[in-house]
Amino acid sequence: VQLVESGGGSVQAGGSLRLSCAASEFHFARYAIAWFRQAPGKEREGISVIRSPDGDTAYADSVKGRFTISSDRAKNTVFLQMNSLKPEETGLYSCACLLILGGGSPNLQSVLARHSAEFDFWGRGTQVIVSS
Repeated sequence: VQLVESGGGSVQAGGSLRLSCAASEFHFARYAIAWFRQAPGKEREGISVIRSPDGDTAYADSVKGRFTISSDRAKNTVFLQMNSLKPEETGLYSCACLLILGGGSPNLQSVLARHSAEFDFWGRGTQVIVSS
């Protein structure tokens, strides 16, 4: 399984970007894909997550109302639409997959707080630079 992010780049404050996380060789029925952000000199922050197959989502408070996560299951791709970007949101944006095995399903808000080692697959990230 490989996760490959794309869509990063440079944008002015207030601008928008749409990130993609494409999964290859992916044949799992239940999973969650989360987006994380790591700003220079700061800890990685979970910002949004979407669960398959039901499509439920969760967001960090800092991005609610500005970011939208969505998925195209046919293409095994998850998108993160980011609007009204702020300079402090500059960083490396990575996607990660948490497989959901057995019965039950994790609380999505708690998924954003999980340690990186708890995720089954990670992409290498795409850089986002927001200038003031």
